[in-house]
Amino acid sequence: MNAKSHIQSYSLFGETSELEDELHVESIRARSKRHNWELKPHRHARLHQLLFLTGGGGEVELDGRSLALPPPCIVNVPRGVVHGFQFAPGTVGTVVTLTSHLLDHCLTGSDRLRAALSNAVVLPQPPNLHSLTKGIEEEYHVPGFGRTEVLRGLAGAVLARIARCIDQTLGDGKKGQSNPLFARFEMLLERDFRLRRSLADYAAELAVSPTHLNRIVQRSTGHSASQQVNDRVLREARRLLIYTNLTAAEVAYDLGFSDPAHFSRVFTNGTGVAPGIFRRQIEAGATSPKQAVTQSNSNPTRGET
Repeated sequence: MNAKSHIQSYSLFGETSELEDELHVESIRARSKRHNWELKPHRHARLHQLLFLTGGGGEVELDGRSLALPPPCIVNVPRGVVHGFQFAPGTVGTVVTLTSHLLDHCLTGSDRLRAALSNAVVLPQPPNLHSLTKGIEEEYHVPGFGRTEVLRGLAGAVLARIARCIDQTLGDGKKGQSNPLFARFEMLLERDFRLRRSLADYAAELAVSPTHLNRIVQRSTGHSASQQVNDRVLREARRLLIYTNLTAAEVAYDLGFSDPAHFSRVFTNGTGVAPGIFRRQIEAGATSPKQAVTQSNSNPTRGET
């Protein structure tokens, strides 16, 4: 298979085996130096990553956007987001990787935290996070009695602090996304967006009427439920057109369209350009990375350069 026929999906960068633990901690140097301080664009299907830079710097690419990494800063990388790094040699910091299972354990009943953490962002690191991340490092590398429980507690505290920072940075625009039904809808959408399910199908699985589901999504995002479904498909289409060499027709089939012409119409209506033109604009630099991935994207990134 051609190396660009799909987006690389790893456990940790360069690895395909599952994590042995619910949480993994390593220095930025440990993996980056082996790859000349560059981690090419990839994504994690079932992992959430947090990077804490305390020295050095560089750039991160998050779904096509290039963001500066001025230390001390945090990078929040939700599962599924395509990301790559170019670190300055000698960059100092820590990478904390959490499994979806641990994330769900920490965020049970906390839909507003989950909504905040669904955003791929770079933020200044608040001073009150340093002691918590240091505690995670120490507990992970020097295990003792009750290690799992301590790591879970520290991970929950770190996630809550970061979610608070994201919530404050994004402002009131995301605060409506705390409805449990909306959170369940988002999880179903993430699981099934390639299946081209109707809104009625999603509503039936959630045991509500399509009208009620649409009302909740509208209240949470300002958009209709159908637009939310469409936006998720378009976001994946943009990723595939940017990061792979799949043809527009191959992208259409990958996303569950039986007719490439139908996909082309949906893409053009959603982004303003046809898939082929979109790719040529990206390759020529005529469309900015921000425009490329964020059009109709309900999860904006802060700190674009």
